[in-house]
Formats: sequence, C-alpha cells, structure tokens
Amino acid sequence: MGYISTSYRHVCRRSRHGRVPAYAGDVDIDGRVRSFNARRGRLSALTLERMEQLGPKHSIATDGPLVPQEAFGRIAPVVLEIGCGHGAAALAYAAAHPAHDLLAVDVFTPALARMLAEADRRGLTNLWMHRGDAVELLAERVATASLTAVHVFFPDPWPKVKHARRRFISRDMLDLIASRLVPGGRLLVATDHDGYAAHVRSAFEAHGGFVVTEGDRPSWRPTDGFEDKGLLAGRRVSEFRAELR
Repeated sequence: MGYISTSYRHVCRRSRHGRVPAYAGDVDIDGRVRSFNARRGRLSALTLERMEQLGPKHSIATDGPLVPQEAFGRIAPVVLEIGCGHGAAALAYAAAHPAHDLLAVDVFTPALARMLAEADRRGLTNLWMHRGDAVELLAERVATASLTAVHVFFPDPWPKVKHARRRFISRDMLDLIASRLVPGGRLLVATDHDGYAAHVRSAFEAHGGFVVTEGDRPSWRPTDGFEDKGLLAGRRVSEFRAELR
C-alpha cells in the first residue's frame, strides 16, 4: 500500500512550478467532469511537516481498489465527503459518528494538512483523507454498493451559463454516486446559490433514483467557511437529503 507521506516532499517540489489543483469542479479534455480545478501555490514547511507526520495515520493507499476493511482496519459504514476543504464538516461528522469511517477527499494540500492536525488534536481515528480527484476515486476504486453516504457541501456553483456543464451535480454524476451507495444510502448536498439549488433539484428530478427532501442543516454539521460567508451575505442555504430508492 503506497501511502502519500514517504514521497510527499518530493512530489510537492516537482509540482512547485506546475498546476496544484483545488476543488471547484471542472471538465477534463475528454469531457468528463472532475471534482477540482487547478490552482498554483507553494507548500509551507508546516504543511509539509503535517502531511509527512500525520499522512500515514490517516491516508488510504494511493492506488488499487478501495477495500474498507483493509483501508480502515475494520468493517464499518463508510461515508465519502467530496471537497472537504479545511475539514470542518468532516471533523464534526467523524466526532459525532465514531462507529463510521469518513473518507474526506480534496486536492488542496494545506487544507488537508490543517484537517489532519485537528483530527490528531482531537484524537479522531475514524477520519481518513485522499488527495486527488473524487470522480476518479468513485469511478475506478470504490466498489459498487459500498458507501453508506456521500456528502457534497457547497460545491462551486459555476453561475455563468457557459460554465454550467462544469457543475459537479449532474444526472451522470448521480448515476455514478447511486451505483456506489448501499440500498437506502444517502447523498447530502448543500449550496448557498439559488441557481445551483434549482440545478440540483432538476438533476434529481431527471434522475429519479432518489427520494429527495429539503430541510435544515444536519445537527452535527457546523456553520463554517462558505456557509458562514453566504449567511453573512444574506444568502439562503438549501439543504438536500437524497435517499437511494
């Protein structure tokens, strides 16, 4: 199992003048939506130290099928959070659900390092991370009917019409997520953009494979980051809970 940490500093040096991804939602050259967009940046010594020290404790293997018992050391419900950022929601879920394993996926390394440091401070052993494209992970490594839930909180709304195809939630993406959920599994989506909320509703209606309800923020999830900014700006947060039929 090839963990990130052993060669992490080398990888970061090679990427210094290249493209360092950060979650947003983009379209690859083959037309496939990715779960991230590219961003340039350098990594601080603190970020590198955190990844090297804490990465092996919280990382899954970098390739091969994701076998939960091997990856997490136990048989337990598995929840995938796509675009975890600094990990406020992931940390809160892991703390509130110790019997579950939460796999947080992002490509913004400083945010992942910060999340790992906080997980270590809290003594959380059920929070895991993967640095990479969540779509690739879902399509190529996650087994059919193996996830209890998928969380997508505040994805990039891509408000311009010409960018609409970059939106992460789509009928095709719902097909992929549905195939990876256990019967009765849940997809939670939150957005503070009314246009994106309408887009999500339309995608769920077109798909038809989920029972969808809209309501309040889950009690375990703190307001943080994008949500706080939206609330301060007077925007409404739409919360979707979709259960696989």
